[in-house]
Order: sequence, then C-alpha cells, then structure tokens
Amino acid sequence: MPAAAQHRRTRNTRLVRALAAACTGAAVLALPLVGATAASAATTAAPTVGTTPAGYPDNLDGWIRESLAIMAEKNIPGTYNGIHRNIIRESSGNPAAINLWDSNAAKGIPSKGLLQVIDPTFNAYHVAGTSFDIYDPVANITAACNYAADRYGSIDNVFGAY
Repeated sequence: MPAAAQHRRTRNTRLVRALAAACTGAAVLALPLVGATAASAATTAAPTVGTTPAGYPDNLDGWIRESLAIMAEKNIPGTYNGIHRNIIRESSGNPAAINLWDSNAAKGIPSKGLLQVIDPTFNAYHVAGTSFDIYDPVANITAACNYAADRYGSIDNVFGAY
C-alpha cells in the first residue's frame, strides 16, 4: 500500500486505546474480588424451600409430583408434562386463581385453583386422602386428573379448556 493511502493514527486515538486498556485491566483485577464476595454471601444466605406435609417441595413441581404419587396409588393416569401443560394454560401456576368471567362464573360456580375446577366437579371427583379444599394444589390437581381420566382417558389428552 502506498504511503499516502495508509491510515494515520492520531494522538487522540492512541490516548483512547491506552485508557481502554487500563480500564479493562482494572476490571479484570476487580472480578475475582467481586466474585469471591458474591460466592461467600451465597453460601451463608441459602434460601429455604418449604415442604408439603408429605415431604414434597411446596411449589408447582412438588404439587405435581405429590399428585402423581397419589394418582399412581389410585390408578389415575397422567404424566408430569400433561399436568404441567394444563396448569400453565389454566392458571399460570397460581393455586388461588379464580375465573369470574366465563359461563360457569355467570351461573355462580366459578372455576378455581390450578386446574380451574368448578365445585361440583371437584366434589364428584375428589380423591380420598387429599384435602377437601378446592384451592389445595394437590387436591385440585388430583381431582382434575381424576375427572379428565373419566372424561378424556387422561389429563394428557386435554389440550384446551375442559
């Protein structure tokens, strides 16, 4: 390349590059200190997860797993994925969800809980050994799966409102 066509660095460009290199070096030196502080704080303040009376985690995963254990004892078909898919569609995982706008609600019997069950269905398909509270996550899942098994063969066969 001819000398006239070569790009010339200005004094400002060199200064900017020097400052960038210095800042990068300082950041690299600071990272181990920041990481060590965060790591030690994480080990001293580990969050605790509550459990259900049956010993499962008191969260969506635990409720589904506990329901599946009860369903296995009672020969109610269903899989984790089928239950989870329907819960997310029906209530987004909120055990206190209640539908106050659909046709059931208009009749005075709103859908409730994780799988949006109405009171008459919950009562008819309640599974022995679970709570009689429709908002209890395990009772709601298990009753809904019992209903879905009777009506559709399994909760796994439900892909819309039921």
